[in-house]
Amino acid sequence: MIQPDRHLQIGSLLFEGVDQIDLTGPFEVLARIPNATYRVYARDRAPVRDVRGLLLTPDATLAEAPQLDLLHVPGGYGQEALMEDEAVLGWIRDQAAGALCVFSVCTGALLLGAAGLLRGRRATAHWSAHHLLPLFGAIPVDARVVEDGNLVCAAGVTAGIDGALTVAARLRGDEAAQVIQLVMAYAPEPPFDAGTPERAPAAVLAAARAGAAEITARRTETARRIAARLGLG
Repeated sequence: MIQPDRHLQIGSLLFEGVDQIDLTGPFEVLARIPNATYRVYARDRAPVRDVRGLLLTPDATLAEAPQLDLLHVPGGYGQEALMEDEAVLGWIRDQAAGALCVFSVCTGALLLGAAGLLRGRRATAHWSAHHLLPLFGAIPVDARVVEDGNLVCAAGVTAGIDGALTVAARLRGDEAAQVIQLVMAYAPEPPFDAGTPERAPAAVLAAARAGAAEITARRTETARRIAARLGLG
């Protein structure tokens, strides 16, 4: 897939309630890919707030997007509102049909699932939503980054940086991706080993599950409804 002379059109989907790191983490990588144009697309040009209130502004509307070579779909609580939004899902489907690579982060994978793009595909998502992937016909894989053909899925939140570096290597080669990693000084050494359900202390995991219980219940209900509509339920 490495085509160094081909100018790439790279686009990220932006929506109200996105988790900004799902967007801005990969942005740090994708915006540095050589010989490429990176833009952020939304339903309209109005600024939106991320799940924690950060104000973000799109570059252009979905209708103004060219055919993208790389489509980046982030997640966040706001993903739930788009699960049955045919205008957005149709745009994702149309862009995915002509893209070199489709890249989801966190619960962005559920949007791909709702668009019918995960059937028979290996995929991952945030740990709190990982169990919903089979409802969309996906093959769930417990990994930080999962590749299947032109599909790249990153697990929760910060895994988007790893996924974006994987995508950069696919499009421009390992050395180009490593240069980006070095420029970003991306060499994580977290102060705690509590970043996965398997490693987190029991009390920490219980608190995190409790905090996500409401959105998880809503996502489960929505996923089952969409799975039935897609003939997967």
